Amino acid sequence: MPVKLYNRTNFHRHTFCLFQEVSDYEIQALVLNYRSKSGSEYYFTSAGVYRKSNHWGRAANCKWRLNPKEITAANRTKIGYADWVSFHPDNEHDQLYFIQYNPISKQANYFHKDQGISIHNALVRTASETIKTLKIIRGLVDKPAWMDYIPNQNKQMLLQFVCEQLCTTSKSLLQIKAEARSQNL
Repeated sequence: MPVKLYNRTNFHRHTFCLFQEVSDYEIQALVLNYRSKSGSEYYFTSAGVYRKSNHWGRAANCKWRLNPKEITAANRTKIGYADWVSFHPDNEHDQLYFIQYNPISKQANYFHKDQGISIHNALVRTASETIKTLKIIRGLVDKPAWMDYIPNQNKQMLLQFVCEQLCTTSKSLLQIKAEARSQNL
């Protein structure tokens, strides 16, 4: 199947993209090309697009994330840039996404399989399966009381094991917890 090429006329139709946060300075000399009903502003170049918005994640029928320069208030307007080649097709039926868990930050995020990011041994899933698994991982991290029911010496190692198993296997959470209990992690 040929690779779909994205540009200013089709990037906003069922795509995934990871924008990189940039400063206001980057768009000062550019002309605003489009403003959406929700107030997002778009500045097109031959190489890509700048998006100025106070909302990231789901945007209409797209999944557009912002890779921030630093962690700040969630609702602050930010500017992101993405090359046209950074856009990838999105749909609900193909296995397009994988999840990576960072045990240091205790955060999980999803990525598109065509992004050029090393998948390692991650399991590639559909969009809905990915969202469901992310919710499970984030729930485990946010409410760690579940670890009190699994005898272990190292809670950090237990959390990492369970989250990594969720990222790399199709096992249920119950199966993974039973395995952790039997291995006495």
